[in-house]
Amino acid sequence: MSFFGLGQTADIDIILDGEDTRKLAEIKTEDGKKEKHYLYYDGETVSGKVNITMRRPGTRLEHQGVKIEFIGQIELYYDRGNHHEFISLVKDLARAGELTQNTSYSFEFMNVEKPYESYTGANVKLRYFLRVTIIRRLSDVIKEMDIIVHTLSSYPEMNSSIKMEVGIEDCLHIEFEYNKSKYHLKDVIVGKIYFLLVRIKIKHMEIAIIKRESTGTGPNMFNDNETIAKYEIMDGAPVRGESIPIRLFLAGYDLTPTMKDINKKFSVRYYLNLVLVDEEERRYFKQQEIILWRKGEKTRKGIQQSQPSTETKEG
Repeated sequence: MSFFGLGQTADIDIILDGEDTRKLAEIKTEDGKKEKHYLYYDGETVSGKVNITMRRPGTRLEHQGVKIEFIGQIELYYDRGNHHEFISLVKDLARAGELTQNTSYSFEFMNVEKPYESYTGANVKLRYFLRVTIIRRLSDVIKEMDIIVHTLSSYPEMNSSIKMEVGIEDCLHIEFEYNKSKYHLKDVIVGKIYFLLVRIKIKHMEIAIIKRESTGTGPNMFNDNETIAKYEIMDGAPVRGESIPIRLFLAGYDLTPTMKDINKKFSVRYYLNLVLVDEEERRYFKQQEIILWRKGEKTRKGIQQSQPSTETKEG
């Protein structure tokens, strides 16, 4: 029972339209667990109902209004409490008055722009959510509901292969080639390593996918590197003229699209890291950035598609 009527006397539920047919998507939480929420795309309408249920029949709930907000927000973990909102839409559901019985309100945010993908990283979180507030003099009653946004892209027209050379003068000269520079999240990286000169004793070679999350700007920029996948492609000493094939399936890894300068707050980039280790445990490596994108072939009518680009829309 509330003390002098100050306790919460009502529960809020948000019911989205089309919940029975809308897909769910997973996203990591800050503690590394997985959560599922309803999936939306850029340009899709977000609509539904807000149900307010009185906890005790016959009670009254005085309020200064009821509102619902659609919010897109970036939180940098080193700056907690200072949330950067790039979307903030508000709909008033009810004027000041009192609630004496269970009540339902419809809401609709038409063709909402959702320019960035939902993301939870090592030092930053980008989330979209609905927030219902029953405004009261002393303590508001608030309910939040997260959704997940995926950004879809059509197939990039220009997708050139990657060719690189790495070596140590008079000791080692290798050339490696990947079939393209842009990959969708379920793609396969296909490539070859050519040994043109080998005068050191190589013990093994591996390829890794490195995710680099950059937050902040200038002297306050912080980079966090995470090895997403590591794959041994050779064990033993190669000889001159030898060719080693590479085939790396991306579907089994927890990847996001490449994100560049998102709202001037953070970036997420991916690199292929080729590492050679000789018999004296010396390491030689070469790194190459690749672009990852989410395939947009299953785009539904009314959902916009965009080409992958080095530029992002400013919030």
